[in-house]
Order: sequence, then C-alpha cells, then structure tokens
Amino acid sequence: MADRILIKKGLQIPLLGEPDEVFRGRVTSEFVKVCPEDFHGITPKVAVKVNDRVKAGTALFYEKRHPEMLFASPVSGVVTAIERGEKRRILHFTVQADKEIQYEDFGKKDVASLSSDEVKKSILDAGIWFLIKQRPYDLIANPDKAPRDIFVTGFDTAPLAPSYDFILEGQEADLQTGLDALTKLTAGKVYLSISPKTTNKGLRNAKNVIINEFDGPHPAGNVGVQINHLSPVNRGETVWTLNALDVAIIGRLFNKGVVDLTRTVALTGSEVKQTGYYQMLIGTELTPIFKNNVTEGITLRYISGNPLTGTKIDENGVLRAYHSQVTVIPEGKEVLEPLGWASLSPNRYSAGCTYPHLKRNPGKKYRLDARIKGGQRAIIMSNEYDKVFPMDIFPEQLIKAIIAFNIDKMENLGIYEVAPEDFALCEFVDTSKLELQKIVRTGLDMLYKEME
Repeated sequence: MADRILIKKGLQIPLLGEPDEVFRGRVTSEFVKVCPEDFHGITPKVAVKVNDRVKAGTALFYEKRHPEMLFASPVSGVVTAIERGEKRRILHFTVQADKEIQYEDFGKKDVASLSSDEVKKSILDAGIWFLIKQRPYDLIANPDKAPRDIFVTGFDTAPLAPSYDFILEGQEADLQTGLDALTKLTAGKVYLSISPKTTNKGLRNAKNVIINEFDGPHPAGNVGVQINHLSPVNRGETVWTLNALDVAIIGRLFNKGVVDLTRTVALTGSEVKQTGYYQMLIGTELTPIFKNNVTEGITLRYISGNPLTGTKIDENGVLRAYHSQVTVIPEGKEVLEPLGWASLSPNRYSAGCTYPHLKRNPGKKYRLDARIKGGQRAIIMSNEYDKVFPMDIFPEQLIKAIIAFNIDKMENLGIYEVAPEDFALCEFVDTSKLELQKIVRTGLDMLYKEME
C-alpha cells in the first residue's frame, strides 16, 4: 500500500471552467510549429533546410553542446519556414503536414532486454529526450550525468488541471513500458507520486517503482514538492523529473517503434463555452478549438498551459511542447471598478479571505481575469509566501538571495530543489506583485552558468 503524505500548505484557486470529462475529437492543422524556446536552456542548431521533407521523428534541430540530443518533428511533411528573430535566434520551425503521417521507424524494442545505454540512445535518437528534465536548474536532463533518482508525478493540482486518469485511460501498457525504461536509466529509485483520488490502474498498480500518495491543495501535484518531501536534492546531486503523460510517450516509442507526440489536451477556462478534451499533436494550431467556442465581445487571454505557469499565446497560437491544457480567461481590459480592491462585490476573490462573502460561499467558483491589480514594490515580509509554499524552504529569504545573487545563501536556502513553477502560487498571493517565477528562472540560469 502506498504511503500517504499530507500537504497542508497551498491554495486551490476556485476558477470557473473546469474541463468536462468528455472527448471532443481529434484536431489537426495544415501547419505545425515547433518552438525551440519551449526547451529552456538549449542552444538549437538547425538539422534541416527549408523545403526538406521530414517524417514524424525526423530531427528538426539539435542541442549545440550535446549533438546527440535531437528534437523530433511531430509530423511528416515539408519544412516551409525556419523563422528567426533578433540575433538570428530561431523562433520556430514550420512544417506543412501530410494528410497521412509517415513515421520514422525506430523499431519496437523490449525494454527488459536493453541496457541502460541502449535505452538512453533510443530516446535520444528518437528526438524525445526533452521530455526528461533535471533538478537542479529545471532544464532538460544532461544525458552525460547519471541521476541519483527519478521522480514521476502522476497527477496535476494546478488550476483547472486535466485529469491524468481520464487522459491515460487505455495507455496503461505504454505507461508501464515508460516506467520500465526509466528504471534502466538510474542506479537509484524511481518514485511515482499519485493522488488519493487516482483511479487509473496503470498509475495505482504500476510496477518497479515506489508509489507515494500526496494529498492536499495545489502545489501537491508539483514534482518539486514531492522531491522535497521524499528525498531532497543536495549540492552535487542530480535527479530527473517527468510527468506520467510524458512517460507514456516514451513507452509508446518502445512499444510501437515510432515517435507519436499526440497529446490529449484539456480545453478549460471561464470563457470557453464547451470545455472538454481533444487529441492533437504538439505544435498544432489551436484556432479550430477556439472558433465559435469562446466568449465574444471582450478581450481574451489565451494560454497554452494552466493560468499560473502557462505560456501566453494568441488565438492563432499553437500547443506548446510540454502542455496538456489550454486555458481561456478574460484579459480584464474592459472592467471598470468604482472602488477597486475596496469593492465588496460578491464576484471578487482573495486568497486571504479579505471579503466577507468568501466565508459564506466557500464552494463558489470565480471568473478571474489576467489583471495584476497592483504595482511592484519592495517585498513585504508578511509570511504570505509561507502560507502557500509547502516545501521545507524559506521562500522570501530565497527570493532575496536570488535577487542579490548571493550564491552561498542560495545554496543554503535550497535553490537546487526549486523550479519557477514552485513559486507560482507565491506570485499569485504576493502583495508586492513581483514576478517571482521570472526571478527564480533568472537565478537558476545565472547559477547554472556559474557552476557548470
């Protein structure tokens, strides 16, 4: 029986627009775009030219420092554009997709008969190594460094999060194969974290892994929180992290011998008329799921991902590489409030129960918009972060150490354990309106350049 760990600190933001557990169909687009900026910390080098034909699984680019780390095309077709920005930075690769996808054949493999190096090479050659991240630094895992342990999160607690149980239904075999592959990549342990509500048999009855239950509000589903409670990362150690949906993609490679980057994506948010789940490939244009299905007449915020950590896109944007959720909320430009924060409107929400109606209606859902509702100021030492930050770390002190780039203090305060997503709730409740995720990302990048 799985050990249960109770997370008391955190916050479940009561947003309108949770996804109905209904499959709405498969979405395709004529053009598919792959954005190298999704893969933070890499220096992409082009592996194809415009007008080249590619198959699903053909490398579009590779990492400069690790040429063996390839990045696969999700579709077959013709490369129609390689768009560049300032200083010739690659913005995206555009592939005009074939109506019938052709796959590179990597061959079906029995993971049990493969060595660690063979498993690693198979994932690298297929161009899906990007699914594996590492702590410290929250970057794509360095294939040259063996991880102490590997951590897999089997549920998501972010606002309006998709159900892993629903998405993984029918993918149990691929999930187990993916987990078996991970056990080959470490001499340590593979931890799988699930929720007490998890019903998917592939998650609950997974083999060759250590299963733990995490119960509590967001960010209980964050892998950083799970690492902190199970086996924290110390200086000089490296651990790898994934979510269960990406593990299934790896398992698919070994079971089918092809790179199938299909995701089941939850369409969520208060401005969506009909929420639900859609199947699509990474890089698919999202216009078809928005058309006639979102609120009209107001400015909307389109997000690939969840409202706290997702990537802002436009209505013609694409599904980004790591996301299994798309969210639409109001931008808030049209809202005029006579008394601002002092208004006693029943539609206002506060994490600190500032308004009396919050205590009277604890189960009410709110239509929150994208406004910051305040201006930046010095950090107010009010223990706001501590109330929603369930890790054994002092978040306010760590943020100050990062801003000062005091390496010794950063190390002592646990910088090696965290990622920007771990500070998303702190950013939400922050009276000072600081961009905490950006601060943490900048600090991790600077530390990586200094230490590696």
